[in-house]
Amino acid sequence: MNIYVGNLSYKASEDGLKELFEQHGNVDSVRIITDRNSGRSKGFAFVEMNDDDAEQAIEALNGQEYLGRNLSVNEARGKKEDNRDNFNSRRNFNR
Repeated sequence: MNIYVGNLSYKASEDGLKELFEQHGNVDSVRIITDRNSGRSKGFAFVEMNDDDAEQAIEALNGQEYLGRNLSVNEARGKKEDNRDNFNSRRNFNR
């Protein structure tokens, strides 16, 4: 299961998050999302775990304080579709 971790401190590291989530089961991967230009954390991450361990981690860690911030932890949703195609299709009408 892919887990969304929000309200993350900018001081958080992937290794630190892995240690935190490993208290609740095996962690497959951790990815802190960073700004493309500055390289600075955007304040959220994704953690991959098996479904049973992930549910336990979500239950235990959602709302818990980590590095001075209360984490928002839940199952990640899929990416939203890009609506630019719809916008452009309306603009490119035949005259």
